Amino acid sequence: MKQTKRYKILMSGGGTGGHIFPAVAIANGLKTSLTDVEILFVGAKGRMEMEKVPQAGFRIEGLWISGIQRRLTLKNLIFPFKLLDSLIKARRIVKQFQPDAVVGTGGYASGPLLKAAAGAGFPTLILEQNSYPGITNRWLGKVADVVCTAYEGMEKYFPADKIVVTGSPIRKNIREMRVATAEARKFFGLDENRKTLLIIGGSQGALRINEAVAKHVEQLLATGMQIIWQTGKPSRGMAEKSLLNSKFRNRVVVKDFIYEMDKAYAAADVVVSRAGAIAIAEIIQVNKPAVFIPLPSAAEDHQTHNARSLTEKDAALLLEEKNASRHFYDVVVGLIKNEEKKKSIKMNLRQFEHGDATEKIVEQVLKLIEQKKV
Repeated sequence: MKQTKRYKILMSGGGTGGHIFPAVAIANGLKTSLTDVEILFVGAKGRMEMEKVPQAGFRIEGLWISGIQRRLTLKNLIFPFKLLDSLIKARRIVKQFQPDAVVGTGGYASGPLLKAAAGAGFPTLILEQNSYPGITNRWLGKVADVVCTAYEGMEKYFPADKIVVTGSPIRKNIREMRVATAEARKFFGLDENRKTLLIIGGSQGALRINEAVAKHVEQLLATGMQIIWQTGKPSRGMAEKSLLNSKFRNRVVVKDFIYEMDKAYAAADVVVSRAGAIAIAEIIQVNKPAVFIPLPSAAEDHQTHNARSLTEKDAALLLEEKNASRHFYDVVVGLIKNEEKKKSIKMNLRQFEHGDATEKIVEQVLKLIEQKKV
């Protein structure tokens, strides 16, 4: 794109890392593509984006917005006032900032901002990373100019002529992963030649997954495997306690958070994970056989929908959380020992690869900017 002016982009993505980090990745991609660009984020006050976005080097303004609770609470009673206040402020931000394009990756603030921008005639793009979209994005899909998705077959939720299948933006070090398996295992202080299980439950860990691992950890280790176990801070003590009397203790690496996820993936033969959009996108990218244990309380059970989109194509295994404690050992050991099944899953995962999603989404934003100029 030949640039003769300073471009202005509004971004909104928050509530969870699954919304924030893709938004930051897209913003960084736009900074690379546009030599002179001003990017302003809009988030929800009190949510993690108000901390994470400035840490990534971007300005952010907050709206007084939150989600609707599933039961009758005081928060639900004041929700209409929060929504009205947020819509008014979003309109003011849009009017003052005069963006060349507006991008939403999900989260409470995306609704008011994208609605205000579309209503004022500014080009808009939303990213839907799940195979079953939430209420806000289904609503925004009617007014947005472009809907980028991670999965095929989203025409049942969005207008077909707006959909561009891009995949989900993922971290650069994972997208460009070059570390060898033996080197990665050595990094974690593990045996270079043992089968390795990686357990991740998101940045905060996953209590039910951790409980299932703690219950079966001695049996798992007795098969000869070794484990990299990301517990999250709340469950680290429980994990350590489950290993106190284990004769295989030196074959388990327990961390509340893993920063070197490229090395963790490289070390693994099999991954046990929640089924959030980022986790699935990363597992597809690194081509690892996985057992997904979806979080059943996730909005509209979207994690189960995500996992099933892979399991229906024999590209992963699904273990429901309610059955995790009882069947964890059989499912995980059954997969880690079955070389043919692992090979088949890895082959089937390739149909979900979409290349560099960040680059594709940035390309769509640039097209919107060009169309606005015409």
